[in-house]
Amino acid sequence: SSRSWSNGPGHRPVRHAASTVRSTEPKQSRPGNRLLVMATLNVLVYSDDASVRAQVMQALGTRVAAELPRLTYVEVATEPVVMRTLDKGGVDLAILDGEAHPAGGLGICRAIKDEVFNAPPVLVLTGRPQDAWLATWSRADGVVPQPIDPVVLAETVATLLRRRVSAALAQ
Repeated sequence: SSRSWSNGPGHRPVRHAASTVRSTEPKQSRPGNRLLVMATLNVLVYSDDASVRAQVMQALGTRVAAELPRLTYVEVATEPVVMRTLDKGGVDLAILDGEAHPAGGLGICRAIKDEVFNAPPVLVLTGRPQDAWLATWSRADGVVPQPIDPVVLAETVATLLRRRVSAALAQ
């Protein structure tokens, strides 16, 4: 199933319609400095374990860096919904649980890189630091080991989203 969340004041989740994935089309552009204002950045969080999804969203909150737009979340618990959501577009970053069952995030990441046109960057959560080599096989753009360190997760997500925003500015 898929649920969309937006963190409001105090980082309390606010539920949105299940099929909502907001577009990242620019709302305002200033030609003089090529500033692109994106209202939100949409983050897909995949795990079969709701507590892992909640931990990721809580660690990131509504904003990972002052210069980046607010984050909204789409929670996903199954691989088919991950692929359908990404095929629709509008996702700026996918965070996948490498330990999810029956479809692990590493295999899903490789499928995304092979099958999704203009796929967003993908961050994979691995079961332990020694599993980082698996992220290389999956062609993940970022890897964070579990247990999740909120600072490391936020820094990695901010780096990936900065690249995403820079690429949007360059187009």
